[in-house]
Amino acid sequence: MEVYDKCYELASAIKESKEYIEYKEIKKIVHNELKLKDQVDEFEKIRYEEQILAMQGEEQNEEKMKKLQELYTILIKEPKVKEYFDKEVKFNVLIADVNKIIGEAIKDVL
Repeated sequence: MEVYDKCYELASAIKESKEYIEYKEIKKIVHNELKLKDQVDEFEKIRYEEQILAMQGEEQNEEKMKKLQELYTILIKEPKVKEYFDKEVKFNVLIADVNKIIGEAIKDVL
């Protein structure tokens, strides 16, 4: 059971990390402003759809990619949204690093 105990410790450490706390705080601020929340939700929906296409090896929709870029350009003009995106990236880097470390540790059996 030591592995599970370590997983819970890791989960706790992530929740106590600067990246998690700051991302959670700015996400709450952005989502409490309905207009900003709707714009960010639209951006994230399109981004998610395009990421799925990319992961499936399919060609991305040029029109949607253009729309995504336009939305991003508009959204980052709002300081709260820019901070939201910046904090999101930092948190995602943390999670990617954790996944990489775990992956490296078990790569010999995969």
